[in-house]
Amino acid sequence: MRHPELLIPASSLEVLKTAVIFGADAVYIGGEAFGLRAKAKNFSNAEMAEGIAFAHEHGVKVYVTANILAHNYDLEGVKQYFRELKEIGPDALIIADPGVFMIAKSICPEIEIHISTQANNTNYETYRFWWELGAKRVVSARELSLEEIRQIREKIPPEMEIESFVHGAMCISYSGRCLLSNYFTGRDANHGACTHPCRWKYAVVEETRPGEYMPVEENERGTYIFNSKDLCMIEHIPDVVSAGIDSLKIEGRMKTALYVATVARTYRKALDDYQKDPALYQAHMDWYRDQISNCTYRQFTTGFFYGKPGDESQIYDSNTYVKEYTYLGIIGRQREDGLYLIEQRNKFTVGEEIEIMKPDGTDVTVTVSAIFDEEENSMESAPHPKQKLWVDLEGRAEKYDILRRAER
Repeated sequence: MRHPELLIPASSLEVLKTAVIFGADAVYIGGEAFGLRAKAKNFSNAEMAEGIAFAHEHGVKVYVTANILAHNYDLEGVKQYFRELKEIGPDALIIADPGVFMIAKSICPEIEIHISTQANNTNYETYRFWWELGAKRVVSARELSLEEIRQIREKIPPEMEIESFVHGAMCISYSGRCLLSNYFTGRDANHGACTHPCRWKYAVVEETRPGEYMPVEENERGTYIFNSKDLCMIEHIPDVVSAGIDSLKIEGRMKTALYVATVARTYRKALDDYQKDPALYQAHMDWYRDQISNCTYRQFTTGFFYGKPGDESQIYDSNTYVKEYTYLGIIGRQREDGLYLIEQRNKFTVGEEIEIMKPDGTDVTVTVSAIFDEEENSMESAPHPKQKLWVDLEGRAEKYDILRRAER
């Protein structure tokens, strides 16, 4: 049986540490340039170096995205950026553009190169092409079925790695190559600045009737004609593993630490259970389903893995997430009097019941009995926006645990 890597996204240093603690084998991040999530917080070089050091201390790898489709004016900046990354030392670079690939090979040949899904990797000859050029891994196009991935596995060198998305948001356009954002707003999706027009509400205007908006409907279900469900393969781990996938990738470099912790620990347990005993994996299925619904999502689909998805992969009546829990903060150190330092993300109050979410899969309900600010002033509530607070959590938390509040 293959033992695939669990690859988790991180939008910030805090989220990277959460991913590491909650079960990632590897984490992928973006620097301040040349990645496809320009609106994510992303990492400065100093944060990247700290994050890589933290991950390596825990036996976890870090990959850096540099997967824009570059224009001429990008290339000198790419060269300088790769010189900086050479010194920082990530475990791999994720690249889509052939020109950027050749620059990486020239400047930092000691760093592995993984080919991004943006490169439209849909057949085994494409995989062989990248392998012969020196790529270690190729990320499959999201439009591939598991059967197609099995065929690719059979036709490529056994030491070549396949990475595939198994969870997260889907793109309406082929391998993410969308022009809507650039056309509507001037923000180029292929330079990391997508405004997600696929989530907008649309209507039809007939040219001789300006200002007269007619709804776009399909079976009277609504007008979100491009809005896809989120991918989720937690119930299909045996099929994913048997297809020969080496790295199970989670989408979400703009998500919170709560999302990352929830998805990481759920897939970690599912993978570990299946590798111990397939019967154990089946026995825990209800737990996986319950846990994976605890983070924000748009309803779930298996995407293209079992063939071309039909109408059931779209959502027509809404573009909003289902939200079961609110992220309250991440646990820091505990001081001698038992109070915990937390970096608060949403409001909670003294007397409120909240949950401590732990990496091992357990959740502990506690009552907040006291809140103090950094100057030791007692507070009745932890207001938003973010600040550091001392909180009494009954002595039941550990560093890097997540605080959340149930909304269901």
